Amino acid sequence: MTGTGHQQRTDASVRMRVNKELRASHSGIRMDTPARVVESASVYEGAIFSVQERVVELTDVNNEPVRIHRQVVLHAPAVVMLVHDTVNDRYLIEREYRAGANMFAYGLPAGLIDKDENPEHAAYRELREETGIVPDNVDSCQLDHVRSCYSSEGMSDEIAHIYVMHLTHYHHEPRHFDADEHVESAWVSWTDLLALPISASNSVIAIQHEQLRRVTGV
Repeated sequence: MTGTGHQQRTDASVRMRVNKELRASHSGIRMDTPARVVESASVYEGAIFSVQERVVELTDVNNEPVRIHRQVVLHAPAVVMLVHDTVNDRYLIEREYRAGANMFAYGLPAGLIDKDENPEHAAYRELREETGIVPDNVDSCQLDHVRSCYSSEGMSDEIAHIYVMHLTHYHHEPRHFDADEHVESAWVSWTDLLALPISASNSVIAIQHEQLRRVTGV
Protein backbone atom coordinates (compact mmCIF):
# COMPACT_ATOMS: atom_id res chain seq x y z
CA MET A 1 0.00 0.00 0.00
CA THR A 2 1.34 3.44 -0.88
CA GLY A 3 1.80 6.11 1.74
CA THR A 4 -0.89 8.22 0.09
CA GLY A 5 -3.35 5.34 0.05
CA HIS A 6 -2.69 4.58 3.70
CA GLN A 7 -3.20 8.24 4.62
CA GLN A 8 -6.50 8.36 2.73
CA ARG A 9 -7.75 5.27 4.58
CA THR A 10 -6.66 6.78 7.90
CA ASP A 11 -8.33 10.11 7.12
CA ALA A 12 -11.56 8.35 6.14
CA SER A 13 -11.50 6.35 9.37
CA VAL A 14 -11.03 9.52 11.42
CA ARG A 15 -13.91 11.26 9.65
CA MET A 16 -16.23 8.30 10.26
CA ARG A 17 -15.38 8.27 13.96
CA VAL A 18 -15.73 12.03 14.36
CA ASN A 19 -18.96 12.16 12.36
CA LYS A 20 -20.47 9.56 14.69
CA GLU A 21 -19.62 11.75 17.69
CA LEU A 22 -21.03 14.85 15.96
CA ARG A 23 -24.33 13.18 15.11
CA ALA A 24 -24.95 12.64 18.81
CA SER A 25 -25.43 16.41 19.16
CA HIS A 26 -27.42 17.03 15.97
CA SER A 27 -29.92 19.89 15.76
CA GLY A 28 -32.38 18.00 13.58
CA ILE A 29 -30.51 18.23 10.28
CA ARG A 30 -28.97 15.29 8.40
CA MET A 31 -25.46 16.46 7.58
CA ASP A 32 -24.71 13.32 5.60
CA THR A 33 -27.21 14.52 2.96
CA PRO A 34 -25.83 17.21 0.61
CA ALA A 35 -27.37 20.67 0.69
CA ARG A 36 -29.07 21.87 -2.50
CA VAL A 37 -29.26 25.43 -3.81
CA VAL A 38 -32.86 25.82 -4.97
CA GLU A 39 -32.92 29.57 -5.65
CA SER A 40 -30.25 32.18 -6.34
CA ALA A 41 -30.35 35.80 -7.38
CA SER A 42 -27.53 38.26 -7.98
CA VAL A 43 -27.90 41.35 -5.79
CA TYR A 44 -24.56 42.98 -6.60
CA GLU A 45 -22.07 42.77 -9.47
CA GLY A 46 -18.64 44.35 -9.04
CA ALA A 47 -15.26 44.31 -10.74
CA ILE A 48 -13.73 41.90 -8.21
CA PHE A 49 -16.66 40.08 -6.64
CA SER A 50 -20.42 39.68 -6.76
CA VAL A 51 -23.05 38.83 -4.14
CA GLN A 52 -25.84 36.29 -4.43
CA GLU A 53 -28.94 35.75 -2.32
CA ARG A 54 -29.47 32.01 -2.05
CA VAL A 55 -32.17 29.69 -0.77
CA VAL A 56 -30.58 26.41 0.28
CA GLU A 57 -32.48 23.21 1.02
CA LEU A 58 -31.27 20.94 3.81
CA THR A 59 -32.82 17.65 4.95
CA ASP A 60 -33.99 16.97 8.49
CA VAL A 61 -33.79 13.67 10.36
CA ASN A 62 -37.29 12.80 9.13
CA ASN A 63 -36.11 13.31 5.53
CA GLU A 64 -38.20 16.48 5.21
CA PRO A 65 -36.80 19.58 3.44
CA VAL A 66 -35.67 22.58 5.51
CA ARG A 67 -34.90 25.82 3.70
CA ILE A 68 -32.37 28.39 4.86
CA HIS A 69 -31.33 31.76 3.40
CA ARG A 70 -27.74 32.87 2.83
CA GLN A 71 -25.81 35.67 1.16
CA VAL A 72 -22.68 34.47 -0.66
CA VAL A 73 -19.77 36.55 -1.95
CA LEU A 74 -18.55 35.08 -5.25
CA HIS A 75 -14.86 35.78 -5.67
CA ALA A 76 -12.10 34.54 -7.97
CA PRO A 77 -9.64 32.06 -6.41
CA ALA A 78 -6.32 33.46 -5.23
CA VAL A 79 -2.70 32.60 -4.56
CA VAL A 80 -0.56 33.65 -1.57
CA MET A 81 3.20 33.14 -1.54
CA LEU A 82 5.84 33.29 1.18
CA VAL A 83 9.01 33.78 -0.88
CA HIS A 84 12.31 32.63 0.64
CA ASP A 85 15.72 33.65 -0.72
CA THR A 86 17.58 30.56 0.48
CA VAL A 87 21.07 31.88 -0.33
CA ASN A 88 20.70 34.96 1.89
CA ASP A 89 18.00 33.47 4.18
CA ARG A 90 15.59 36.35 3.79
CA TYR A 91 11.91 36.72 2.96
CA LEU A 92 9.88 38.94 0.67
CA ILE A 93 7.26 41.19 2.22
CA GLU A 94 4.89 43.76 0.76
CA ARG A 95 2.93 46.77 1.88
CA GLU A 96 -0.19 48.13 0.22
CA TYR A 97 -3.59 49.65 1.00
CA ARG A 98 -6.20 47.08 2.06
CA ALA A 99 -9.76 48.35 1.84
CA GLY A 100 -11.28 45.77 4.22
CA ALA A 101 -8.97 46.81 7.06
CA ASN A 102 -8.76 50.41 5.76
CA MET A 103 -5.02 50.61 6.29
CA PHE A 104 -1.65 50.22 4.64
CA ALA A 105 -0.94 46.63 5.62
CA TYR A 106 2.16 44.44 5.65
CA GLY A 107 1.68 41.16 3.83
CA LEU A 108 2.98 38.62 1.35
CA PRO A 109 2.82 38.57 -2.45
CA ALA A 110 -0.67 37.50 -3.50
CA GLY A 111 -3.17 37.87 -6.28
CA LEU A 112 -6.12 36.49 -8.17
CA ILE A 113 -6.00 33.49 -10.47
CA ASP A 114 -7.06 34.25 -14.03
CA LYS A 115 -9.80 32.19 -15.67
CA ASP A 116 -8.51 28.71 -16.64
CA GLU A 117 -5.10 29.50 -15.10
CA ASN A 118 -3.19 26.91 -13.09
CA PRO A 119 -2.61 28.08 -9.47
CA GLU A 120 1.14 27.42 -9.70
CA HIS A 121 1.36 29.47 -12.87
CA ALA A 122 -0.61 32.24 -11.17
CA ALA A 123 1.84 32.24 -8.24
CA TYR A 124 4.83 32.81 -10.53
CA ARG A 125 2.93 35.40 -12.58
CA GLU A 126 1.80 37.40 -9.56
CA LEU A 127 5.31 37.30 -8.11
CA ARG A 128 6.71 38.69 -11.35
CA GLU A 129 4.02 41.35 -11.77
CA GLU A 130 4.08 42.65 -8.18
CA THR A 131 7.78 42.35 -7.32
CA GLY A 132 9.64 41.79 -10.60
CA ILE A 133 11.28 38.65 -9.20
CA VAL A 134 11.60 35.72 -11.61
CA PRO A 135 13.35 32.38 -10.92
CA ASP A 136 16.21 31.78 -13.35
CA ASN A 137 14.91 28.32 -14.30
CA VAL A 138 12.70 25.49 -13.05
CA ASP A 139 15.49 24.19 -10.82
CA SER A 140 15.88 27.57 -9.11
CA CYS A 141 12.66 27.33 -7.13
CA GLN A 142 11.17 24.71 -4.85
CA LEU A 143 7.46 25.42 -4.66
CA ASP A 144 5.78 23.92 -1.59
CA HIS A 145 1.98 23.83 -1.55
CA VAL A 146 1.00 24.49 2.06
CA ARG A 147 -2.77 24.18 1.79
CA SER A 148 -5.80 25.51 -0.06
CA CYS A 149 -8.10 27.37 2.32
CA TYR A 150 -11.39 29.21 2.08
CA SER A 151 -10.91 32.80 3.17
CA SER A 152 -14.31 32.79 4.90
CA GLU A 153 -16.28 29.65 4.09
CA GLY A 154 -19.40 30.90 5.87
CA MET A 155 -19.91 33.76 3.41
CA SER A 156 -17.59 33.44 0.38
CA ASP A 157 -16.50 30.86 -2.19
CA GLU A 158 -13.02 32.44 -2.42
CA ILE A 159 -10.32 29.81 -2.00
CA ALA A 160 -6.65 30.71 -1.55
CA HIS A 161 -3.85 28.40 -2.66
CA ILE A 162 -1.01 28.99 -0.21
CA TYR A 163 2.61 28.37 -1.20
CA VAL A 164 6.13 28.73 0.13
CA MET A 165 8.69 29.45 -2.59
CA HIS A 166 12.32 28.58 -1.82
CA LEU A 167 14.47 30.44 -4.38
CA THR A 168 18.14 29.78 -5.09
CA HIS A 169 18.74 31.87 -8.23
CA TYR A 170 16.52 34.62 -9.60
CA HIS A 171 16.61 37.86 -11.54
CA HIS A 172 14.54 41.04 -11.73
CA GLU A 173 12.18 42.17 -14.46
CA PRO A 174 9.98 45.30 -14.67
CA ARG A 175 6.90 45.21 -12.44
CA HIS A 176 3.39 45.45 -13.90
CA PHE A 177 0.58 46.81 -11.74
CA ASP A 178 -3.12 47.29 -12.40
CA ALA A 179 -4.20 50.90 -12.88
CA ASP A 180 -5.25 51.36 -9.25
CA GLU A 181 -2.69 48.98 -7.67
CA HIS A 182 0.18 50.34 -5.59
CA VAL A 183 2.56 47.88 -3.91
CA GLU A 184 5.91 48.20 -2.12
CA SER A 185 8.15 45.16 -1.64
CA ALA A 186 11.39 44.42 0.24
CA TRP A 187 13.50 41.54 1.54
CA VAL A 188 13.63 41.13 5.33
CA SER A 189 15.22 38.70 7.75
CA TRP A 190 13.23 35.88 9.35
CA THR A 191 13.36 37.71 12.69
CA ASP A 192 12.02 40.91 11.15
CA LEU A 193 9.29 38.99 9.32
CA LEU A 194 8.01 37.54 12.60
CA ALA A 195 8.06 41.00 14.20
CA LEU A 196 5.83 42.57 11.53
CA PRO A 197 2.08 42.92 12.31
CA ILE A 198 0.88 40.69 9.46
CA SER A 199 -2.79 39.94 10.07
CA ALA A 200 -4.08 38.41 6.82
CA SER A 201 -5.01 34.84 7.75
CA ASN A 202 -3.62 33.14 4.64
CA SER A 203 -0.29 34.92 5.06
CA VAL A 204 -0.17 33.85 8.70
CA ILE A 205 -0.74 30.22 7.65
CA ALA A 206 2.19 30.40 5.23
CA ILE A 207 4.47 31.93 7.86
CA GLN A 208 3.53 29.38 10.51
CA HIS A 209 4.18 26.57 8.02
CA GLU A 210 7.65 27.96 7.37
CA GLN A 211 8.26 28.43 11.09
CA LEU A 212 7.56 24.74 11.63
CA ARG A 213 9.96 23.84 8.81
CA ARG A 214 12.70 25.98 10.32
CA VAL A 215 12.22 24.37 13.74
CA THR A 216 12.09 20.77 12.50
CA GLY A 217 14.54 21.18 9.64
CA VAL A 218 12.25 19.22 7.30
